[in-house]
Amino acid sequence: MLAIRAIDAHEGTFEVTVDEGAITTTHTVTVPPGLEATLGWAPGRQALLVRRSFEFLLEREPAGHILRRFSLDVIGDYFPEYATEMARRAQDP
Repeated sequence: MLAIRAIDAHEGTFEVTVDEGAITTTHTVTVPPGLEATLGWAPGRQALLVRRSFEFLLEREPAGHILRRFSLDVIGDYFPEYATEMARRAQDP
């Protein structure tokens, strides 16, 4: 289960809680200015971008391996397919 909570929506900072049953992790995530547009997302969908980004990460590694604090733009450093996949997921409802 994923819970996304805006800490400071103006600054693009969110708290993400991942509950995998026996393990719960909390992450502080920042959406840098312009990232939505770079990834093909319409403005105002930051929380959904954070959710889709975490779904992407959780498909590749357990929550305990995800950094506790990071900016979404670093995901592509670890997973080169991130930008392409997020552009595709921008079309999902």
